[in-house]
Amino acid sequence: DGREVTSNFYTEEQAIAIFNHHKPDKSSDYTFVCVEDSVMVVGALDKEQDMYTKHPQLESMTRRMMEENFSQVQDEFAAFIASSPEERVKTLLMKRRTLIDRVPQHQLASYLGITPESLSRIKKRIQ
Repeated sequence: DGREVTSNFYTEEQAIAIFNHHKPDKSSDYTFVCVEDSVMVVGALDKEQDMYTKHPQLESMTRRMMEENFSQVQDEFAAFIASSPEERVKTLLMKRRTLIDRVPQHQLASYLGITPESLSRIKKRIQ
């Protein structure tokens, strides 16, 4: 419907993986926007498969990293849906404080599931 929803922020040394190879057209429902100058490394699935064949330990290491990341995402999502908007802002300030100065407020608000006006009021209340 043309409405932008921010689902995450990726910062230095964080990997982004989109698992869309199950879709017939290999399309993605996600768009990535760089709000700062960035250097990105983009890989191809066939090249990754070749590397796993040549280096089996790489595949197990990658799987462990993905499992750890998935577990963290699950924990964060459970905490998110169980918390109030004010608790979400406090958690953001505690865990990812630098985002406040690096990311446009409307994107932070979208990420927190609130309006930019609500984010502004909450920030004033807790500071």
